[in-house]
Amino acid sequence: MTAVSISRVHFPVTTLGPGRRVGVWFQGCSIRCPGCISADTWTPGRGMTTVEAVLDTLALWASGAEGLTVSGGEPFEQSEALSALLRGWRQLSPGGVLAFTGFEFDAVAPWLAANPGLIDAVMTGPYDRSAPQTTALRGSDNQKLHVMSALGAQFSAFDRPATIEDRRLDVMFDAEGGAWFAGIPAHGDFQRFRQGLKAEGHRVILSDQVGPSR
Repeated sequence: MTAVSISRVHFPVTTLGPGRRVGVWFQGCSIRCPGCISADTWTPGRGMTTVEAVLDTLALWASGAEGLTVSGGEPFEQSEALSALLRGWRQLSPGGVLAFTGFEFDAVAPWLAANPGLIDAVMTGPYDRSAPQTTALRGSDNQKLHVMSALGAQFSAFDRPATIEDRRLDVMFDAEGGAWFAGIPAHGDFQRFRQGLKAEGHRVILSDQVGPSR
């Protein structure tokens, strides 16, 4: 059994790559980019489970999915679990794998070289809230898309200016009534969302307000 800390898994995700995708968010991130909309995924050690249990869930969705998107948190900080998860995915589905990391490419290149064929495209670089946000599939324009396989060529379609459609968000609700979003919002979208709900008399707490526990 391979231990892994997971924030959430979901299907379908339609805002982080082409088609209806399985999404896996790793829990734990030491990079902690200022302005990150996923501060709830920073603290390590939450959501402990096993890769095998995650794969059992993914197996329920694999036949209807067009690929897998891995994000976080920081997936490459659980490198052994990441490789085990992706090897298992390759047994479940021919769908392409897109991974997001806050590390620059040079930092993850050794893992990619040691695990050929597990990731088809990787988006690298930290979120920089001071940088422009004009390109699709990126929180900030400093982030770079690297195609790693022939199957990954499908992701090259996102090397283009972002449109309004690229800023759509998938909305999910958990058993406790909390809502969370998958996708890449435009700068200020969540602040406008909060202000709009407050104007209607609702109390809104976002993960970047709560912050991670230490």
